[in-house]
Formats: sequence, C-alpha cells, structure tokens
Amino acid sequence: MTTAAPPRTSPPQVSPRAKLLGLLGAAGIGVLIVLQSRLNGELGRRMQDGIGAALISFGSGLLLVVALILVLPGSRRATRRVGAALRTGELRWWQTLGGLCGALLVFSQGVAVAALGVAVFTVAVVAGQALSSLAVDRAGLGPAGPQPLTATRIAGALLAVAAVLVAVSERLGNPGTLALAVLPLLAGIGMAWQQAQNGQVKEVAGAALPAALVNFLAGTAALLVLGVIHFAAEGLPAELPGDPLLYLGGVVGVAFIAGAAALVRVTGVLLLGLGSVAGQLLGALALDLLFPAADTHLSWVAVTGTLLTLLAVGVAALPKRG
Repeated sequence: MTTAAPPRTSPPQVSPRAKLLGLLGAAGIGVLIVLQSRLNGELGRRMQDGIGAALISFGSGLLLVVALILVLPGSRRATRRVGAALRTGELRWWQTLGGLCGALLVFSQGVAVAALGVAVFTVAVVAGQALSSLAVDRAGLGPAGPQPLTATRIAGALLAVAAVLVAVSERLGNPGTLALAVLPLLAGIGMAWQQAQNGQVKEVAGAALPAALVNFLAGTAALLVLGVIHFAAEGLPAELPGDPLLYLGGVVGVAFIAGAAALVRVTGVLLLGLGSVAGQLLGALALDLLFPAADTHLSWVAVTGTLLTLLAVGVAALPKRG
C-alpha cells in the first residue's frame, strides 16, 4: 500500500519567536559548516588529495543516511513519498540535484581551506551565499515562497562582496592562491539553490532524512565521476591519515543538510543563510585563532573582512520600512 504524502500547504505565516528559534538553529548549522570545512580541509591536506577527501566525506555521509533510513520506519515511508512525487511530477527531477552544489562545497573544502585558512574561505562562501539567496528567495524557489527584494537586502549582499575583496586583499600578490577563493565563492552561490531544493524535497517527503538522502546521492555520484577521472590520471593516495576524527566530515554534513532542509520553510533561504553566516564567521575566527591550521595565520585583513561581512548580514536583515 502506498503511503499518502502529507498535504502541501501554502508558505507559512511565521511568528517572531519561531523566526528567532530558526535563526538560532541556522547559526548552529553555520558552526557545523565551519567544522566540516576544517575537517575536510585537513584531511585533504594530509592526503594531498582534495578530491579524495571530498569523496570520503560525501560517501561516508551517504552511508550514514542510508543506515538511518533503514532503521527508521517513518523515514522509509517518507522516502517512498519522494519516489511517488517524482513519478507524478509533483517533484521535478532537477529539484533532486541540490547535492551537486554540496559536492562543490566539499570539494572546495578539501582543495582550498588549507591554503586560504578557514576565515577567508568562509568569507568567500558567505558572499556567494548572500548574493544567490536574494535571487532564490525572490524567485520563490524555496518552500517558504517568494520573499521581497528590498534595498537593505541588496545593500547587504553588495557589502558582503566588498568584504570578500578585503579578506583576500593580502593575497593579491599570489594569483594562484587568490584563484582558490573562486571555488568557495561558487560553492556559496550554489548553497542557496541547494537549500531551497532540499527544502522542497523535505516538504514532499514530510521528513528531513529523505532530503539528505537525495542530496548525498547526487553529490556522491558527481564526486565518483570526478574521482574516477582524477585517480586514473594521478593514481590513488599513497596513504590515509590515521586520525579517526578527520573522517567525521560526512557525519557533520548529514547534520547540517538535514537541519537546513527542516529550517528553510520557517526562515526562507536568505534568513537561513544569514543565520548560518553568523555561526560560520564566528566559528571560523575561533578555529583559526585557537586551532590554527598548518601554514595559515589569522591576519587583521581576515578579521576586517569578517567584521564587514557581519555588518552586511545586519544590513540585509533590516526589516522593510512601511
């Protein structure tokens, strides 16, 4: 017997208290993103293989999601709803491809974090996320429906871009390193679309784990194709690091993907991004200050860029004047 999908409802009217709780949850997601960036970046550095590190992270996340769905009957029923929605056209095939953007984020973590530092990496992600969130929210691609495009939101997004230029300004003399900032910038642009589509899958399923499953399936498939080409040309990594903590990136990824899919209906894409931005920036500065990665340092330009980005978040979050 086919389990009926929960009724699709119009975008909710969210209370200020619910929005505050959503922002706090989004900040926690931001901290998880930073933690995953450090884990995957360090794994990629020790393996000397960013693609291999990304594949390990996404593959382990996929295995965890599959295991959870197999042992949770409610999640199994919710996953079947996703398949039914795809067959009926309620869910379009392209709405299941959010994981491709997640794969780009994880790949950029493995390749760029060690060279850029967590703080500069995060500022670049934030700028891309702020810009794309405006467009995604305005188009109503997320389950919260269309959100207004206000002057304060536009000003905040532009200020975030200026913050990126400040944060990477000391690396202008090294074009090779500066070019790495393009990867997290593109990953940030993709994150808003990813969160919107994962939220749509969650709405159809009525649960967050099927959205995480769809996300990790798409991302792992993309990374497998890239990995086969890479390993055929470069060979497999000589050895894997022995520290088990470095392999927790996939577990952390499952937590923030499922959390974001659950929260985006309440917050909208931009507000979810803004809340996670706060967690990302503060977490990034704390990690770079307390646990600096090899060959990186926390400089005043990174701090200035982070503070400017926080200012951009505040400007973009200002309510529309009546």
